[in-house]
Amino acid sequence: MASFGQLLANGIVLGCIYIFIAIGLTMVYGILKILHVAHAAIYTIGAAVGLAIFQLCNNFWLALFLAMLVSGVAGMLVYQGVYRRVLNAPRIVPLIISIGLFTLVQDLLQKDWLLGPYMHAFNVNLNFADVKTSMFRLTSVEVVILTLAIIFLAAVYIILTKTRIGLAWRASAQDTEMAAALGVNINWVIALNFLLGSALAGAAGVLVGVYYNNVYATMGNVPSYKAFVVIVLGGMGNVTGTIVAGLFLALAETFLVATVGFVLPRDAIAFLLLILVLMFRPRGLFSRG
Repeated sequence: MASFGQLLANGIVLGCIYIFIAIGLTMVYGILKILHVAHAAIYTIGAAVGLAIFQLCNNFWLALFLAMLVSGVAGMLVYQGVYRRVLNAPRIVPLIISIGLFTLVQDLLQKDWLLGPYMHAFNVNLNFADVKTSMFRLTSVEVVILTLAIIFLAAVYIILTKTRIGLAWRASAQDTEMAAALGVNINWVIALNFLLGSALAGAAGVLVGVYYNNVYATMGNVPSYKAFVVIVLGGMGNVTGTIVAGLFLALAETFLVATVGFVLPRDAIAFLLLILVLMFRPRGLFSRG
């Protein structure tokens, strides 16, 4: 079994990936109160775009930037073209539409003229040295994931707490009708919400593709339900709770797989934790009130 330090490092890296995917999902739920299943499709689109750009120019940073840009725009289009038209419908309607969008994108990506039913290597030389200590070792990809996590999460924190956009988002999440009455452009806030959350999902797709050296059309399946586990554990719509829950889930999975993995696979552990937590904290570990 790996050392405690190595397991801790592996869990934190995995937690950063979970946070990248889940934070946009919880921001959408915070305002719209809908489960945005198609968010996982945006994640896969980001990975596919990043791979395509990297194959064209062999520049990882450009590939990451363009993948985030395309993913962010795709997320905005999903809101403006689909969700905005059904905001007043029963909550089951946008959920069904979101599942349909996720399935549609996944099926399209499996066409031969896109990703096809194949696995594509995403082998990137980042020109970073591995970090080695007596307790753990981080590969260059893991160093990049951790560094970007710090940068992106700091940016999200600043946006949500120090800007007018963030104030508008928090007001909208608290009471949409009151925020609108006070002059907040709810449609604009939600569109920017989708832009930011989808861009982070696209970044996650690229980073996961590089981390596992693998991109394929159905790679959004597992992240789709892992992200839901994270936002439920963190308290639906709670950004801070989502960050903590992402790390908690990843660390729990990592240590439990190392000790009892012969009994339960990683994905089963995630749902076992969810069931146990909800039995005692139905609103999640880090919900408000």
